[in-house]
Amino acid sequence: MIITTGFDPIPEVTGRAKRLAERTGCAYIPRARFSITKLAEHAGDGEILVVLQEAVRLMTPGMPDMEFHPSMGFVRAKRIIRGEADPMIEAAGMQRGDSVLDCTAGLGGDALLFAVAGGEHSRVTALESSLPLYALLLEGMATYVSGQTKVNEALRRIDVQHGDHLDYLRAQPDNSVDIVYFDPMFRVPLTGSAAISPLRQFANPAALSAASVAEACRVARKTVLLKEKALSGEFARLGFTELLRSSAKTSYGVITIDNRD
Repeated sequence: MIITTGFDPIPEVTGRAKRLAERTGCAYIPRARFSITKLAEHAGDGEILVVLQEAVRLMTPGMPDMEFHPSMGFVRAKRIIRGEADPMIEAAGMQRGDSVLDCTAGLGGDALLFAVAGGEHSRVTALESSLPLYALLLEGMATYVSGQTKVNEALRRIDVQHGDHLDYLRAQPDNSVDIVYFDPMFRVPLTGSAAISPLRQFANPAALSAASVAEACRVARKTVLLKEKALSGEFARLGFTELLRSSAKTSYGVITIDNRD
């Protein structure tokens, strides 16, 4: 993957792009007057992250662009701020100040909800195995500005990490985080999900493993949570109790740990 800017960037944007390239280990290539297609040909790399003054976009010639945006996560975050219940937060049994490890960060919407619900004293780690998505989250969460101060503050508090979740979990101490969360790519995709379709070209398609769940149960103090398509066989396969919701296309499955001191 390469990192670049838009045309004629201001020095601040160029600096951001160079720092992001250094942190992610990617190559920074000045945009000059290249189109995205020509830049991909010039660099010999079809995955391009474009840093702009008020946005960051992941672009591949011939594919839809993906811009960092909380999307439905922003809508749900505003509801939490108003004091309304959220099904994911309720399923996790999350309390203010809890720590969360989101093992499959994706576009970061769920990590945002955990950070908003947990408040300023919570600790939320967003782990992503895909380098392009990791870079998009890293820059997006650091710079995205919404119309909600509490959402902006929550985004800045999230610790974005790059790596395989099984390796990461194996390196963590016992009972070291309150909630461990998994939202892998569904085994059977939901139809009509326009927001998820572009994600599939970058996301890790692997099924969640029993080994990952076992490590999560060792690391978690309170709950291990899984999001999947409603009535998916993944819940039973991995030992989760599915919490069905009326008319919802997705469900949350929970394993209650209660490893708290």
